[in-house]
Amino acid sequence: MTETIKTASFLFGAAALVVAAVVVQPERRTPAMFSDEGEAFYPKFKDPQSVKAIEVVDYDEPTATARAFKVEFRRSRWVIASNNDYPIDVGDRLVKTSAALIDLHKDQVRSELVQDHAKYGVIDPLDQKVSSLQGRGKRVTLRDAQKEVLADFILGKPVDGKPGWRYVRIPGGKRTYAVKTEADPSARFADWVNAGLLRMPQANIRKVTLVNYSVNPLTGALSPPENVVLMQESSQWKSVTGTLDALKIVDARPKPAEMAHDLREGQMQLSMQTALALRQFGFLLTQTGRVLATDGEMTVEMANGVAYQIRFGDVASSAQDSAKAAGGDRYLFVTASWDKARAARYGDTSDTGERSAHDLNVRFADWFYVIGNADFQKLRLK
Repeated sequence: MTETIKTASFLFGAAALVVAAVVVQPERRTPAMFSDEGEAFYPKFKDPQSVKAIEVVDYDEPTATARAFKVEFRRSRWVIASNNDYPIDVGDRLVKTSAALIDLHKDQVRSELVQDHAKYGVIDPLDQKVSSLQGRGKRVTLRDAQKEVLADFILGKPVDGKPGWRYVRIPGGKRTYAVKTEADPSARFADWVNAGLLRMPQANIRKVTLVNYSVNPLTGALSPPENVVLMQESSQWKSVTGTLDALKIVDARPKPAEMAHDLREGQMQLSMQTALALRQFGFLLTQTGRVLATDGEMTVEMANGVAYQIRFGDVASSAQDSAKAAGGDRYLFVTASWDKARAARYGDTSDTGERSAHDLNVRFADWFYVIGNADFQKLRLK
Protein backbone atom coordinates (compact mmCIF):
# COMPACT_ATOMS: atom_id res chain seq x y z
CA MET A 1 0.00 0.00 0.00
CA THR A 2 1.48 3.29 -1.06
CA GLU A 3 1.85 6.25 1.33
CA THR A 4 -0.82 8.14 -0.60
CA ILE A 5 -3.36 5.39 -0.13
CA LYS A 6 -2.48 5.05 3.56
CA THR A 7 -2.94 8.78 4.11
CA ALA A 8 -6.31 8.77 2.35
CA SER A 9 -7.46 5.82 4.47
CA PHE A 10 -6.53 7.63 7.70
CA LEU A 11 -8.35 10.75 6.61
CA PHE A 12 -11.47 8.79 5.67
CA GLY A 13 -11.44 6.97 9.01
CA ALA A 14 -11.06 10.21 10.94
CA ALA A 15 -13.97 11.77 9.06
CA ALA A 16 -16.14 8.73 9.80
CA LEU A 17 -15.33 8.98 13.50
CA VAL A 18 -16.28 12.66 13.53
CA VAL A 19 -19.61 11.91 11.85
CA ALA A 20 -20.29 9.08 14.27
CA ALA A 21 -19.48 11.31 17.25
CA VAL A 22 -21.89 13.95 16.01
CA VAL A 23 -24.62 11.35 15.52
CA VAL A 24 -24.33 9.66 18.93
CA GLN A 25 -23.55 12.78 21.03
CA PRO A 26 -26.50 13.53 23.40
CA GLU A 27 -28.47 16.65 22.63
CA ARG A 28 -27.63 19.52 24.96
CA ARG A 29 -31.15 20.83 25.58
CA THR A 30 -33.44 21.15 28.61
CA PRO A 31 -35.53 18.01 29.24
CA ALA A 32 -39.22 18.40 28.43
CA MET A 33 -40.16 18.26 32.12
CA PHE A 34 -38.31 21.54 32.75
CA SER A 35 -39.34 23.24 29.52
CA ASP A 36 -41.47 25.93 31.22
CA GLU A 37 -39.41 26.44 34.37
CA GLY A 38 -39.08 30.13 35.19
CA GLU A 39 -42.01 31.22 33.04
CA ALA A 40 -44.93 33.28 34.38
CA PHE A 41 -48.09 31.32 35.15
CA TYR A 42 -50.36 33.99 33.68
CA PRO A 43 -48.26 36.57 31.81
CA LYS A 44 -51.34 38.58 30.73
CA PHE A 45 -52.51 39.14 34.31
CA LYS A 46 -50.93 42.48 35.20
CA ASP A 47 -53.61 44.73 36.72
CA PRO A 48 -54.97 43.89 40.20
CA GLN A 49 -57.86 46.31 39.63
CA SER A 50 -59.17 44.10 36.83
CA VAL A 51 -60.23 41.49 39.39
CA LYS A 52 -64.00 41.57 39.93
CA ALA A 53 -64.48 38.16 41.54
CA ILE A 54 -62.42 36.00 43.86
CA GLU A 55 -63.30 32.36 44.49
CA VAL A 56 -61.51 30.45 47.24
CA VAL A 57 -62.19 26.77 47.86
CA ASP A 58 -60.56 25.38 50.98
CA TYR A 59 -60.65 21.76 52.09
CA ASP A 60 -61.27 20.62 55.64
CA GLU A 61 -59.69 17.19 56.07
CA PRO A 62 -61.32 16.30 59.44
CA THR A 63 -64.80 16.65 57.93
CA ALA A 64 -63.77 15.82 54.33
CA THR A 65 -65.65 18.83 52.99
CA ALA A 66 -64.74 21.56 50.52
CA ARG A 67 -65.65 25.06 51.71
CA ALA A 68 -66.41 27.46 48.88
CA PHE A 69 -66.11 31.21 49.42
CA LYS A 70 -66.80 33.86 46.79
CA VAL A 71 -66.50 37.64 46.71
CA GLU A 72 -67.94 39.57 43.75
CA PHE A 73 -68.33 43.14 42.57
CA ARG A 74 -72.00 43.69 41.75
CA ARG A 75 -74.06 46.81 41.17
CA SER A 76 -71.21 49.08 42.20
CA ARG A 77 -70.48 47.27 45.49
CA TRP A 78 -68.58 44.26 46.77
CA VAL A 79 -70.59 41.41 48.26
CA ILE A 80 -69.80 38.00 49.72
CA ALA A 81 -71.78 36.00 47.18
CA SER A 82 -71.33 32.75 49.08
CA ASN A 83 -72.91 34.29 52.21
CA ASN A 84 -76.21 35.71 51.02
CA ASP A 85 -74.59 38.65 49.18
CA TYR A 86 -73.50 40.29 52.41
CA PRO A 87 -72.06 43.74 51.49
CA ILE A 88 -68.48 44.48 52.47
CA ASP A 89 -65.80 47.09 52.07
CA VAL A 90 -62.86 45.12 50.69
CA GLY A 91 -60.45 48.00 51.34
CA ASP A 92 -56.88 47.01 50.53
CA ARG A 93 -57.56 43.29 51.01
CA LEU A 94 -58.52 42.88 47.35
CA VAL A 95 -55.36 44.61 46.14
CA LYS A 96 -53.17 42.59 48.50
CA THR A 97 -54.82 39.33 47.48
CA SER A 98 -54.56 40.09 43.78
CA ALA A 99 -51.03 41.47 44.02
CA ALA A 100 -49.84 38.34 45.80
CA LEU A 101 -51.01 36.23 42.85
CA ILE A 102 -49.89 38.52 40.03
CA ASP A 103 -46.71 37.66 38.18
CA LEU A 104 -46.17 34.32 39.93
CA HIS A 105 -43.52 32.28 38.18
CA LYS A 106 -42.92 28.57 37.80
CA ASP A 107 -39.73 28.88 39.81
CA GLN A 108 -38.88 25.19 40.13
CA VAL A 109 -40.49 22.13 38.59
CA ARG A 110 -40.71 19.41 41.23
CA SER A 111 -42.75 16.69 39.55
CA GLU A 112 -44.99 15.94 36.61
CA LEU A 113 -46.44 12.77 38.12
CA VAL A 114 -50.10 12.68 39.11
CA GLN A 115 -49.13 10.28 41.90
CA ASP A 116 -47.17 13.10 43.59
CA HIS A 117 -50.11 15.50 43.87
CA ALA A 118 -51.14 14.21 47.29
CA LYS A 119 -47.58 14.39 48.60
CA TYR A 120 -47.34 18.07 47.66
CA GLY A 121 -50.91 18.88 48.74
CA VAL A 122 -52.06 20.03 45.31
CA ILE A 123 -55.05 17.78 44.65
CA ASP A 124 -57.94 19.92 43.44
CA PRO A 125 -60.41 20.27 46.35
CA LEU A 126 -63.24 20.19 43.79
CA ASP A 127 -62.05 17.03 42.04
CA GLN A 128 -64.59 14.32 42.84
CA LYS A 129 -62.81 11.75 40.68
CA VAL A 130 -59.95 11.54 43.16
CA SER A 131 -60.80 9.30 46.12
CA SER A 132 -58.07 10.58 48.43
CA LEU A 133 -59.31 12.64 51.38
CA GLN A 134 -55.81 13.92 52.11
CA GLY A 135 -53.41 16.03 50.11
CA ARG A 136 -56.02 18.43 48.78
CA GLY A 137 -54.99 22.05 48.39
CA LYS A 138 -56.67 25.44 48.31
CA ARG A 139 -58.01 26.52 44.93
CA VAL A 140 -58.00 30.24 44.17
CA THR A 141 -59.62 31.65 41.04
CA LEU A 142 -59.61 35.31 39.98
CA ARG A 143 -62.04 36.56 37.31
CA ASP A 144 -62.61 39.83 35.51
CA ALA A 145 -65.87 41.71 34.88
CA GLN A 146 -66.72 39.38 31.99
CA LYS A 147 -66.25 36.30 34.24
CA GLU A 148 -63.13 35.36 32.31
CA VAL A 149 -60.39 33.64 34.31
CA LEU A 150 -57.42 35.88 35.04
CA ALA A 151 -55.60 33.33 37.19
CA ASP A 152 -56.39 29.92 38.64
CA PHE A 153 -54.15 28.11 41.14
CA ILE A 154 -54.14 25.18 43.50
CA LEU A 155 -51.98 26.21 46.47
CA GLY A 156 -50.41 23.24 48.22
CA LYS A 157 -48.15 22.59 51.18
CA PRO A 158 -45.25 24.84 52.22
CA VAL A 159 -41.89 23.74 50.81
CA ASP A 160 -39.73 22.17 53.52
CA GLY A 161 -36.63 24.17 54.30
CA LYS A 162 -37.66 27.13 52.12
CA PRO A 163 -39.66 29.72 54.08
CA GLY A 164 -41.96 31.77 51.85
CA TRP A 165 -42.24 28.97 49.27
CA ARG A 166 -45.11 26.58 48.61
CA TYR A 167 -46.13 23.99 46.07
CA VAL A 168 -48.45 25.15 43.30
CA ARG A 169 -50.30 23.43 40.48
CA ILE A 170 -52.56 24.68 37.70
CA PRO A 171 -55.97 22.93 37.69
CA GLY A 172 -55.98 20.30 34.99
CA GLY A 173 -52.18 20.22 34.76
CA LYS A 174 -49.88 17.44 35.92
CA ARG A 175 -46.79 19.41 36.89
CA THR A 176 -46.18 20.57 40.43
CA TYR A 177 -44.00 23.62 40.99
CA ALA A 178 -42.17 25.05 43.98
CA VAL A 179 -43.05 28.75 43.92
CA LYS A 180 -41.83 31.69 45.95
CA THR A 181 -45.07 33.14 47.29
CA GLU A 182 -46.78 33.83 50.57
CA ALA A 183 -50.21 34.11 48.97
CA ASP A 184 -52.85 32.44 51.13
CA PRO A 185 -56.29 34.00 50.47
CA SER A 186 -58.75 33.30 53.25
CA ALA A 187 -62.00 31.38 52.78
CA ARG A 188 -63.37 32.63 56.12
CA PHE A 189 -66.21 35.15 56.22
CA ALA A 190 -64.78 36.85 59.32
CA ASP A 191 -61.48 37.64 57.56
CA TRP A 192 -63.25 39.69 54.87
CA VAL A 193 -65.54 41.65 57.21
CA ASN A 194 -64.22 44.58 59.18
CA ALA A 195 -64.11 44.33 62.95
CA GLY A 196 -66.23 46.72 64.96
CA LEU A 197 -69.58 45.40 63.79
CA LEU A 198 -71.53 47.48 66.29
CA ARG A 199 -69.58 50.72 65.82
CA MET A 200 -69.33 50.93 69.59
CA PRO A 201 -66.06 52.63 70.67
CA GLN A 202 -65.00 51.31 74.06
CA ALA A 203 -64.24 54.83 75.35
CA ASN A 204 -67.85 55.91 74.70
CA ILE A 205 -69.55 53.09 76.60
CA ARG A 206 -71.06 54.25 79.88
CA LYS A 207 -73.16 51.36 81.18
CA VAL A 208 -73.78 47.69 80.38
CA THR A 209 -76.81 45.79 81.67
CA LEU A 210 -76.99 42.02 81.22
CA VAL A 211 -80.39 40.36 81.49
CA ASN A 212 -80.12 36.61 81.98
CA TYR A 213 -83.24 34.53 81.38
CA SER A 214 -84.41 31.56 79.37
CA VAL A 215 -87.50 31.17 77.21
CA ASN A 216 -89.57 28.07 76.61
CA PRO A 217 -89.93 28.16 72.80
CA LEU A 218 -93.18 26.18 72.91
CA THR A 219 -95.08 28.03 75.63
CA GLY A 220 -93.25 31.36 75.64
CA ALA A 221 -92.80 31.07 79.39
CA LEU A 222 -90.01 33.29 80.71
CA SER A 223 -87.80 32.30 83.61
CA PRO A 224 -87.26 34.92 86.33
CA PRO A 225 -84.71 37.35 84.82
CA GLU A 226 -81.45 38.10 86.55
CA ASN A 227 -79.95 41.55 85.96
CA VAL A 228 -76.21 42.18 86.08
CA VAL A 229 -75.18 45.84 85.82
CA LEU A 230 -71.59 46.65 84.89
CA MET A 231 -70.17 50.05 85.66
CA GLN A 232 -66.72 51.34 84.76
CA GLU A 233 -65.39 50.41 88.20
CA SER A 234 -66.32 46.71 87.88
CA SER A 235 -63.65 44.06 87.32
CA GLN A 236 -65.30 42.73 84.13
CA TRP A 237 -65.75 46.15 82.51
CA LYS A 238 -62.60 46.17 80.38
CA SER A 239 -63.13 42.64 79.05
CA VAL A 240 -66.79 43.12 78.11
CA THR A 241 -66.44 46.60 76.58
CA GLY A 242 -63.30 45.58 74.70
CA THR A 243 -65.15 42.61 73.22
CA LEU A 244 -68.05 44.86 72.17
CA ASP A 245 -65.71 47.38 70.56
CA ALA A 246 -63.93 44.77 68.43
CA LEU A 247 -66.85 42.37 67.94
CA LYS A 248 -66.47 40.53 64.67
CA ILE A 249 -69.14 38.56 62.88
CA VAL A 250 -68.46 35.14 61.41
CA ASP A 251 -71.61 34.96 59.27
CA ALA A 252 -74.87 36.76 58.53
CA ARG A 253 -78.36 35.59 57.53
CA PRO A 254 -80.86 37.86 55.78
CA LYS A 255 -84.06 38.91 57.49
CA PRO A 256 -87.35 38.81 55.57
CA ALA A 257 -87.78 41.93 53.44
CA GLU A 258 -90.92 43.05 55.31
CA MET A 259 -89.23 42.74 58.69
CA ALA A 260 -86.14 44.59 57.46
CA HIS A 261 -88.31 47.43 56.14
CA ASP A 262 -90.09 47.78 59.47
CA LEU A 263 -86.85 47.79 61.44
CA ARG A 264 -85.42 50.55 59.28
CA GLU A 265 -88.43 52.59 60.33
CA GLY A 266 -87.87 51.68 63.98
CA GLN A 267 -90.87 49.42 64.43
CA MET A 268 -91.92 45.76 64.40
CA GLN A 269 -95.13 44.36 62.93
CA LEU A 270 -97.04 41.81 65.02
CA SER A 271 -97.48 39.30 62.20
CA MET A 272 -97.26 35.54 61.93
CA GLN A 273 -94.53 35.88 59.27
CA THR A 274 -92.41 38.00 61.60
CA ALA A 275 -92.94 35.63 64.52
CA LEU A 276 -91.97 32.56 62.45
CA ALA A 277 -88.89 34.27 61.03
CA LEU A 278 -87.70 35.27 64.49
CA ARG A 279 -88.33 31.81 65.96
CA GLN A 280 -86.15 30.22 63.27
CA PHE A 281 -83.13 31.99 64.77
CA GLY A 282 -84.00 31.64 68.44
CA PHE A 283 -86.10 34.75 69.08
CA LEU A 284 -89.69 34.99 70.30
CA LEU A 285 -92.15 37.77 69.50
CA THR A 286 -94.64 38.29 72.33
CA GLN A 287 -98.20 39.58 71.98
CA THR A 288 -97.07 42.92 73.35
CA GLY A 289 -94.44 43.28 70.62
CA ARG A 290 -91.44 42.50 72.79
CA VAL A 291 -88.68 40.35 71.30
CA LEU A 292 -87.26 37.74 73.68
CA ALA A 293 -84.13 35.69 73.05
CA THR A 294 -83.15 32.09 73.73
CA ASP A 295 -80.15 33.08 75.82
CA GLY A 296 -80.94 36.49 77.22
CA GLU A 297 -79.94 39.97 76.18
CA MET A 298 -77.89 43.01 77.06
CA THR A 299 -78.31 46.78 76.87
CA VAL A 300 -75.30 49.00 76.23
CA GLU A 301 -75.63 52.72 76.90
CA MET A 302 -73.39 55.17 75.07
CA ALA A 303 -72.22 58.68 75.95
CA ASN A 304 -74.43 60.26 73.25
CA GLY A 305 -77.63 58.70 74.66
CA VAL A 306 -77.80 55.79 72.21
CA ALA A 307 -78.67 52.42 73.73
CA TYR A 308 -77.94 49.15 71.92
CA GLN A 309 -80.27 46.22 72.57
CA ILE A 310 -78.35 43.01 71.83
CA ARG A 311 -80.30 39.76 72.00
CA PHE A 312 -78.58 36.36 71.99
CA GLY A 313 -80.47 33.77 69.98
CA ASP A 314 -80.02 30.13 69.09
CA VAL A 315 -76.79 28.31 68.30
CA ALA A 316 -76.10 28.99 64.62
CA SER A 317 -75.86 26.33 61.98
CA SER A 318 -72.91 26.62 59.62
CA ALA A 319 -73.21 27.46 55.95
CA GLN A 320 -72.11 23.90 55.10
CA ASP A 321 -74.05 22.02 57.76
CA SER A 322 -77.58 22.60 58.98
CA ALA A 323 -76.79 20.88 62.30
CA LYS A 324 -76.37 23.07 65.38
CA ALA A 325 -73.40 21.88 67.40
CA ALA A 326 -73.35 22.48 71.14
CA GLY A 327 -71.17 25.40 72.11
CA GLY A 328 -71.24 26.77 68.60
CA ASP A 329 -71.57 30.26 67.18
CA ARG A 330 -74.56 32.38 68.16
CA TYR A 331 -77.21 34.46 66.37
CA LEU A 332 -77.59 38.12 67.31
CA PHE A 333 -80.59 40.42 66.91
CA VAL A 334 -79.46 44.03 67.32
CA THR A 335 -81.47 47.27 67.52
CA ALA A 336 -80.71 50.80 68.73
CA SER A 337 -82.67 53.59 70.39
CA TRP A 338 -81.96 57.11 71.64
CA ASP A 339 -83.18 58.98 74.70
CA LYS A 340 -82.60 62.68 75.28
CA ALA A 341 -82.65 62.34 79.07
CA ARG A 342 -80.08 59.55 78.89
CA ALA A 343 -77.80 61.71 76.72
CA ALA A 344 -78.12 64.60 79.17
CA ARG A 345 -77.29 62.29 82.06
CA TYR A 346 -74.00 61.50 80.34
CA GLY A 347 -73.33 65.14 79.51
CA ASP A 348 -74.31 65.14 75.80
CA THR A 349 -76.67 67.92 74.71
CA SER A 350 -75.96 67.85 70.98
CA ASP A 351 -78.90 65.58 70.04
CA THR A 352 -76.65 63.90 67.44
CA GLY A 353 -77.42 60.55 69.05
CA GLU A 354 -80.93 60.54 67.56
CA ARG A 355 -79.55 60.49 64.03
CA SER A 356 -76.92 57.95 65.04
CA ALA A 357 -79.59 55.56 66.40
CA HIS A 358 -81.54 55.84 63.14
CA ASP A 359 -78.46 55.10 61.04
CA LEU A 360 -77.61 52.11 63.22
CA ASN A 361 -81.08 50.63 62.83
CA VAL A 362 -80.78 51.00 59.07
CA ARG A 363 -77.42 49.23 59.26
CA PHE A 364 -78.71 46.37 61.40
CA ALA A 365 -82.14 45.99 59.78
CA ASP A 366 -81.29 43.48 57.05
CA TRP A 367 -79.35 40.86 58.97
CA PHE A 368 -79.29 38.33 61.75
CA TYR A 369 -75.62 38.39 62.69
CA VAL A 370 -73.56 35.44 63.88
CA ILE A 371 -70.71 35.84 66.38
CA GLY A 372 -68.15 33.27 67.46
CA ASN A 373 -68.69 31.23 70.60
CA ALA A 374 -65.55 32.69 72.21
CA ASP A 375 -66.96 36.23 71.99
CA PHE A 376 -70.37 35.02 73.14
CA GLN A 377 -68.84 33.51 76.30
CA LYS A 378 -67.04 36.78 77.08
CA LEU A 379 -70.29 38.73 76.87
CA ARG A 380 -72.65 36.39 78.69
CA LEU A 381 -71.49 36.91 82.25
CA LYS A 382 -73.41 35.04 84.92
